[in-house]
Amino acid sequence: MLANIRVVLVQTYHPGNIGASARAMKTMGLTDLVLVNPRCFPDTEASRLAAGAEDVIDSARVVTSLKEAVSDCVQVVGASARLRSLPLPHFDEPEAMARELVSHAASDPVALVFGRERFGLTNDEIRCCSHQVSIPANPDYGILNLAQAVQVLAYETLKAWRQRPESQYRQPRPAEERQPTREQLEHFHEHLGRVMRQSGFLTQPHARTETQLQALFARAQPSRKELSLLRGLLRSLEPDAPEPSDTGRS
Repeated sequence: MLANIRVVLVQTYHPGNIGASARAMKTMGLTDLVLVNPRCFPDTEASRLAAGAEDVIDSARVVTSLKEAVSDCVQVVGASARLRSLPLPHFDEPEAMARELVSHAASDPVALVFGRERFGLTNDEIRCCSHQVSIPANPDYGILNLAQAVQVLAYETLKAWRQRPESQYRQPRPAEERQPTREQLEHFHEHLGRVMRQSGFLTQPHARTETQLQALFARAQPSRKELSLLRGLLRSLEPDAPEPSDTGRS
């Protein structure tokens, strides 16, 4: 199950922070590290600060976008301050986040996403996530460095994994109840937007409307079966539409 839990670092500036994050991961049993456009990697400083977690560094994958890093994940949690302009489901407590993340990881890949050292994740990157999580800290000085944030959330994840109900690993959830991947959801939202424009509901670009609908479905968390039903409904409203390659099946 822990192998299904991915840590994604976005545009890390200091290679030493990659090494320190890898060390934080390994102490909590996490090994899947993905780097999105790191400034400098591989780097000797990353390996030096890994301090025994060089295997996590050596097996890390480098990709060019957050979308690529999480496309196969069913839950993607962005670590950030709460952004009310992007009304995604938000975990105020890392413990609650970890319990839900671990439950999904029993069957499918999930991800914890951390942004740049100086300014975190952009709004577009938050939109690639299904949830946000904040780490409670001193309101007068609540600044954690990157490796500290990784350590806190990795610890909560390991604790949730150790305390998981027995049924969670003996009886994985049925395929029809599993969450869709981020790629499947993206296909759905593209399909929904196309039908709204063809129907005349949207007569010009309405980014706000589509963002609000994306947030609505993020809160609803439809299963793969439910998403497939919604895709079928959209196809019935779309004349002469070709069968999509992705119907939300597992």
